[in-house]
Amino acid sequence: MRITKLRGPIVGIFAFLGVLCAFQRPFREYPGVEYNNFPLGPDWNEKTEWVYARLMYPPMPGVHGRGGFGGRGRGGFGRFGMMDWTQGMSSWTTDYPRSDRHFSEALRRLTRIHVRSAEQPVNLDEGDQYDWPWLYAVEVGHWNLTDEQAKSLREYLLRGGFFMCDDFHGTEEWAVFINSMNRVFPDRPITEIPDADPIFHTIYDLDSRFQVPGEQFVRSGRTYEYDGYIPHWRGIYDDKGRVMVAICFDMDLGDSWEHADNPQYPQRFSGMGIRIGVDYVTYAMTH
Repeated sequence: MRITKLRGPIVGIFAFLGVLCAFQRPFREYPGVEYNNFPLGPDWNEKTEWVYARLMYPPMPGVHGRGGFGGRGRGGFGRFGMMDWTQGMSSWTTDYPRSDRHFSEALRRLTRIHVRSAEQPVNLDEGDQYDWPWLYAVEVGHWNLTDEQAKSLREYLLRGGFFMCDDFHGTEEWAVFINSMNRVFPDRPITEIPDADPIFHTIYDLDSRFQVPGEQFVRSGRTYEYDGYIPHWRGIYDDKGRVMVAICFDMDLGDSWEHADNPQYPQRFSGMGIRIGVDYVTYAMTH
């Protein structure tokens, strides 16, 4: 009965996604802070119903008191000199593109969603975010949206887009995140997503979740960074109760995807990170 009720909306959504494919920008690639010339799959330019869209953004200088390089060598100024975030080598390229392509491959294997093997960087200033109904940003404890970018992201979400953000930790990075997010939605609260929310039950039932650390766990044995001891799955809802913004705070799902093939990184963390991502993507495409 549940499948029968959902069939109509799902068919309509997937038809809409198919129309979007005809208008999407061509694939493009930038140098990352960790990877260059990461191999592309043979079907990297295939027209598909879902693409991993990665948000490009300007970095916030001075996080954690480490000059203008975004705290952990992630953009702005530093050993590369003055950086233009629109050309890569900035905080938005953390884990890129290895994380993106590993997760896309996992989504292909675990669902019947038609997934492109390569990601798509999306710049809000160019206005093409509407072509990509699922949008992801990493290290949003280092982002610094302009007022126009905040307005553009708000419009995208209110039109039905879905935004997932991840890999930021502790009090200082939360304050940086809020500095921009409060300009995206100054009138909507950020709340803890309850376990019963459908976003945790689209493919996998994820009532029992745990903190997913970054690759630093291999060296430190710690699941947390800075003072981010307790993980939070937070969200911003629209007027109909749909999660528009899924905020993965005090965890690093991007690293769990990136290092899914790293024998030193525990499988249980990659397994949880991938399951969360699969549920979020499926929710975004059906709600």
